[in-house]
Amino acid sequence: MQEKFTFIDLFAGIGGFKIALSNIGGNCKGYSEINKDAIETYCTNFQEQKENNLGDITKITALPDHDIMTAGVPCQSWSIAGKNLGFDDDRGQLWNDTIYLLQQSKPKAFIFENVKGLVDPRNKEALSHILERIKEAGYHANFHVVNSYDYGVSQNRVRVYIVGFKDKTYFDNFKLPNPLEKKVNLSDILGIEMEKSKQLNVLQKDLFGENIQTRSMSLSNKNGYNDYFLFNDLRNGHTTVHTWDILNTTTKQKEICYLLLKNRRKSKYGKLDGNPVSLNHFKLLDSSITENDLVELIELKILKEIECIFGVDNVDKSEEHKLNDDELELLTYAEDSKLSLDDLKTSRAIKLKKISITKTIASLSDKKIIRCLEKRYDFKNGKISTGLFGVNRIFLPSSDTFPTLVASDTNDFIATKDIPHSRDYKKHFIEEIYRKQNYRKITKKEACLIQGFPADFTLPESRARWMKLIGNSVSVPVIEMLINAIIDTGVIHKK
Repeated sequence: MQEKFTFIDLFAGIGGFKIALSNIGGNCKGYSEINKDAIETYCTNFQEQKENNLGDITKITALPDHDIMTAGVPCQSWSIAGKNLGFDDDRGQLWNDTIYLLQQSKPKAFIFENVKGLVDPRNKEALSHILERIKEAGYHANFHVVNSYDYGVSQNRVRVYIVGFKDKTYFDNFKLPNPLEKKVNLSDILGIEMEKSKQLNVLQKDLFGENIQTRSMSLSNKNGYNDYFLFNDLRNGHTTVHTWDILNTTTKQKEICYLLLKNRRKSKYGKLDGNPVSLNHFKLLDSSITENDLVELIELKILKEIECIFGVDNVDKSEEHKLNDDELELLTYAEDSKLSLDDLKTSRAIKLKKISITKTIASLSDKKIIRCLEKRYDFKNGKISTGLFGVNRIFLPSSDTFPTLVASDTNDFIATKDIPHSRDYKKHFIEEIYRKQNYRKITKKEACLIQGFPADFTLPESRARWMKLIGNSVSVPVIEMLINAIIDTGVIHKK
């Protein structure tokens, strides 16, 4: 028998929380959302009136009485993929508005969702601040790091859920259920057919009707092969495809690329996670490497040349007024009349002031204030998430999971056929899957299912729009699990 309860849906998005809570007896007393696309989608799917939208959370002064508050607080401030500015970002301040409403409305329990970056060591003080504010609001709470894959979603989606109770008795009773033994795999999603009853009928076939072999997404203990191929020049592995694997390159060119790949993350070359390497550095690693070798790799668009160390000329005091604030800020990082790109890129102050290092360096060079003293070389494709030639990852249909769906979409694809494991596994993949373009992006219906939404959930036609909406949502089965765990404490109807 379902426990009847009421809830408020803050930062409602397209209704991931609403679906989950409604499925187990919840009655929504109000929702808050400001994104027009999300509001339209929410109202369309739930036959909700736009007039019932509580609107901008920063302008809400009171909420209807409710048992449970839910909130998917904007997460960009804590995202590892972002600038990680936390409370220094305006979006980070929305936590204060959320906790204010928690204190004002005093529900029995709440769930706040955020990205895993919130529990990153760099954000330790911010997380402690949030938990302390919640405590001051009169609640007992703790955070839980949950992977959606463990609770009925075929997606590696690690998120932080802060769960809290007004009464400590129920807080003490709360227990996170064990992960499900039977997982939902990507192969299940790809083989789904919707029956009239809207129940899922799983067909273990690939898109060509061939039987799917069951393997793990990351690494199978049985055979040691990955179920996906990663396209980038910054990492290495037996299923990593590099630019020099795709383009026609010589043996020596491949060796130079692997030499850079092996050494660029060593601290002796700089402060960054990956550092450019100079010609002199290359020669110390392999004396046969010439500048022309590196130029050829630049022409192939595998490497790029980077100006790393600059000499700073004395600035005439009478000329100082001609420099803008950004230029003056960068010059403060000069030591012994030298300016290092490393120091600029690792400066938090420059990030906070949103100074474009590239543009400011260029303007200082144009004004003859600085001059390049040392050039180095790095891979042209410098972002792992971007991939190569429009492809980031290609997942075989036998993979257990798909990667985290994000608002900006990704260059992730699904192969339309499987390939056998062999000594030439990567070569076979490149020839049979990549070069023959036997891969595609996930469909709208598949994206819904990967997030635990109904396959027939209505979303905009534009891919960019529906990916933003579904990528920003919560995984429905995870929320159902958490709400059931909250109800099991007896907080809704005291036991």
